[in-house]
Parts: sequence; C-alpha cells; structure tokens
Amino acid sequence: MMNGWIPCLEFANPDLATISSESCIRMGPVASTYYDNRYWTMWKLPMFGCTDAGSVFKEIEECSSTFPDAFIRLVAFDNIRQVQILSFLVHRPASDSTYCPVDRRSMGIGA
Repeated sequence: MMNGWIPCLEFANPDLATISSESCIRMGPVASTYYDNRYWTMWKLPMFGCTDAGSVFKEIEECSSTFPDAFIRLVAFDNIRQVQILSFLVHRPASDSTYCPVDRRSMGIGA
C-alpha cells in the first residue's frame, strides 16, 4: 500500500481459472501467448486510494462469501507505469482438487 499500487480482486470459476489444452484457441502450429480465459472477472472496481490493508481483507471476505466456489486473486496495478505489478491467489474453492502441498510438488525432474 505504501508503494502506491492499486489493489483489485478478480475471480473465476474453476473451469475457467486455468489454461489447459482444452481451453486454448490454437491458431496454426504456433500460438504464442494467445489463449482463451486470459482475463478473470473483476470484483467491483479497483480500490483507488486504498491505504488500509484491512479494507482489502474485507473485500476478499465479501468476494469469497459471494463466490465460494470460485478462485479469487488479488492483483496490484502501478498507475505510474500503467501495468499490473503482481497477482496471487487469495481464495481457493473447497472443491478444488488441483492443490498439492509445496513439499509434494514436482516438475518431473529427477522424479
């Protein structure tokens, strides 16, 4: 908050939250960075002028209560550079079966 970034929440149903071969549009043999479901739905407007982290937590709680079966992520925008700076998941639906504890994750290298 002290860096001036603008927080915003986005949500998506589990079937639209991630990119897979089934949800991609392939344009010829190479489809560099083009895919469906690239943007999640914005929860309300970005929190312009927000300087209180408690307000962000309140919005996360309200969004997850309204959409308990959706993935919810917090994004931050830099209004000087006019770009998204970061995003991370703040709510995972209870029905999600894709979660794996960090100590059990693998990239398949040496496994």
